[in-house]
Amino acid sequence: MDTDRIIEMAWEDRTSFDAIKAQFGLSESEVIALMRKTLKRSSFNLWRKRVNSGVSQKHEKKRNPEIERFKCSRQRSIAMNKISKRV
Repeated sequence: MDTDRIIEMAWEDRTSFDAIKAQFGLSESEVIALMRKTLKRSSFNLWRKRVNSGVSQKHEKKRNPEIERFKCSRQRSIAMNKISKRV
């Protein structure tokens, strides 16, 4: 498991828990447990506050309905969690 990448995705506002589940197979509760175990208490509290605020779009019901993808349309394609090199 690539813990650093999961934590990075969890901190990103536009990356939903569904995207993390699709890529790593971790549910929302498992991501929360990982963050609680890995982060300092103050960092975890800041993250939880942000996830539950209106700014974060981690939950599908809070997301803008126009967003239908997990990544930016300008982002390079990802294969096996590594950014593919352009040919």
